[in-house]
Amino acid sequence: MAHASSFLMGENQLRRVKDKLARLGVTAGGIFVLVTLVLIFFYLLYVIVPIFSSVSVKPNHSFSLALPGQTAQVGIDESNTLAYRFTTDGQVDFIRLSPSPAAGKVIKQRTIVDAPTAFATSLPRDGLVAYAMKGGKIKIAKADFNFTFENDKKQLFPVLDYPIGKTPLTVLPTPTKVEQLAISGRDNLIMLAAYTEQHQLYLARLVKADSTINPDQAWHQSLFEVRDIPNKVEQLVLTPDGKTLYALSDSTLFTYSLNHQQAELRAKTPLSADKSIQPERIDLLSGANSLLITNSNNTISQWFEVVKEGKRQLINVRDFHFSDSPIVKIVPEYYRKGFFVVQKDGRVSAYYTSERDVIYQHQVFDKVPQDIAISPKANMLLTLDNGEWQSYKVNNSHPDIGISSLWQKVWYEGYPEPDYVWQSTSASDEFEPKLSLVPIIFGTLKAAVFSMLFAIPLALAGAIYTAYFMSSKVRRLIKPTVELMEALPTVILGFLAGIWLAPIVDQNLTGVALSFIVLPLSMIVIGFIWSMLPGRWRSRIPNGLHIALLIPMIVLVGYGCFAVSPWLSQQLLGGDLQSYLSQHYGIGYDQRNALIVGIAMGFAVIPTIFTIAEDAVFSVPPHLTKGSLALGATQWQTLTKVVLLTASPGIFSAVMMGLGRAVGETMIVLMATGNTPIMDWNLLQGLRTLAATIAIEMPESEVASSHYRVLFLAAFVLFVFTFVFNTIAEVVRQRLREKYSSL
Repeated sequence: MAHASSFLMGENQLRRVKDKLARLGVTAGGIFVLVTLVLIFFYLLYVIVPIFSSVSVKPNHSFSLALPGQTAQVGIDESNTLAYRFTTDGQVDFIRLSPSPAAGKVIKQRTIVDAPTAFATSLPRDGLVAYAMKGGKIKIAKADFNFTFENDKKQLFPVLDYPIGKTPLTVLPTPTKVEQLAISGRDNLIMLAAYTEQHQLYLARLVKADSTINPDQAWHQSLFEVRDIPNKVEQLVLTPDGKTLYALSDSTLFTYSLNHQQAELRAKTPLSADKSIQPERIDLLSGANSLLITNSNNTISQWFEVVKEGKRQLINVRDFHFSDSPIVKIVPEYYRKGFFVVQKDGRVSAYYTSERDVIYQHQVFDKVPQDIAISPKANMLLTLDNGEWQSYKVNNSHPDIGISSLWQKVWYEGYPEPDYVWQSTSASDEFEPKLSLVPIIFGTLKAAVFSMLFAIPLALAGAIYTAYFMSSKVRRLIKPTVELMEALPTVILGFLAGIWLAPIVDQNLTGVALSFIVLPLSMIVIGFIWSMLPGRWRSRIPNGLHIALLIPMIVLVGYGCFAVSPWLSQQLLGGDLQSYLSQHYGIGYDQRNALIVGIAMGFAVIPTIFTIAEDAVFSVPPHLTKGSLALGATQWQTLTKVVLLTASPGIFSAVMMGLGRAVGETMIVLMATGNTPIMDWNLLQGLRTLAATIAIEMPESEVASSHYRVLFLAAFVLFVFTFVFNTIAEVVRQRLREKYSSL
């Protein structure tokens, strides 16, 4: 007996140790999961926060260097080590900005022309300048920078380039003075516009053949006069594609379409309805699609062309208002749609066209400098004033991201109206990224809603039937089979949906639409017929096996819907349902659409909802159902009044778990939709979700770029979505449990 007692005591002590270790293991696992979630949360914030950081402009270094002549343009190289200065008298100077010991030294000086009569520059990124000489001849130059490696160190040196040669170009039929000049150029095309003192406007088009075959290929020049010009031209602006010329005259902007040998007046646009407000200057934003017009009432207006009613129209999109201090200069960035504005009181403001409000405003200068330039990477400002050079370090990494661009409608260049747009990449360096999260959040919710509409009825009905009506023998076969569906990789479901299911639905859309109506009705009809049969017939089918009779009927009805689909399409729809919907209701159709996603993702969500809901219904205490039946309630009354109420916490949790999975699903929506970020509840059009966007674009995004950080913001939004859904599910589940725990 003593031996047996000591053995039992040892077993009890061992069991207590095991219980304690298990408790510690579960607790530690829960803590680690919580810590991991918190770390993920803060890491996402760590990556996201910089896109909302404020802009700063801080003095960097300065030096004194007096140079002869009046400055016409100042520029900086990409590394912020060298600067150039074109003067109004035809000279160019190259100056070293850094490193500090060598800063302020003139590296090279060249004379381009003598006594020019006019000067013009292209967009900053193209770097072309043009000087008009006496007699109307024009010389084109470009300040460039090359580098060599000496002792494994990169050495940068300036180069003065003449794109079409050092020989002056004749653009006028007779020698005369040029009063207004404009130049633009890119790749193998250069355009010149010259307005003479005789009030004539001439264009020169310079085209170079394929330089990859023959680098020394000569430029081909064509000259022509522009008709229908105003009496007075105050400023000329050319777009780098060589297709548009703008001429400012008083308060009217003349727009010309340029072809190879002619210019056609396309539009006359009044820039202000108030004659007291006069435009003072036109600046081009990066890409030359937008005009920034400085007005006499101390505002800057952004204009660009849109297509409305089948015609291209130049419209005023937005205005930027300033204080009473006059606007001195606009400094557009090289590659982004941002610009700096300098006012007479020394205040500097920074704007980005997709943001409605100023993103930076500060009193930077005590005295407004004579000249100011921005570096190609927009990380440095350089000022020049009476021989005093001052550089400013600019921290403005993500001006294109803000509340407006992420969550509000924005009027982008070329769009007919403000809209929510996600378009993150393009082939052009001057592309304006459109990173509104609204379309992809909408797509996420759209995919989740349609998948849940498909999954919830099937999953809950299946769970209730399996747990409450089905015989235990059949249940032991059905429940594991449905649960095994959850092990099926979603990439397989997405592949089948995109490659196999989408073409079938496309070819039999009428049959699919018909089946959504006929199948539920047929089930009701079959159930009614079954109830009308004699009791001795119904008793021959064992309880829980009625589904064996329903399945063949469902298959037969579904086959019938698809079989009559071609006939119905021809007789009632004039061909097919897609064309009928498009012609009569304007409803578009994509082969990979929300219907395909709803079906495919519904099958992925069904096992989750089914398993949890079935366990909840099956776990209802038997004494509740037996007591209800004993009191005379029918099985259906017992189900609806007792079983479902008692199981409601678990059923609600099942639905919310399914919704959480649908919101975070990646591979199915990636492969089964067109990944089109449009905001349309149309069941037959595509969508794009948060998860799919991250999966598609994260591998190609530049680390630490605006695009990269916005993708992390999308992941953060998805994280918050799932957290909110799970929290709501737990809160509601607890309240339902408290409410029905007394049953």
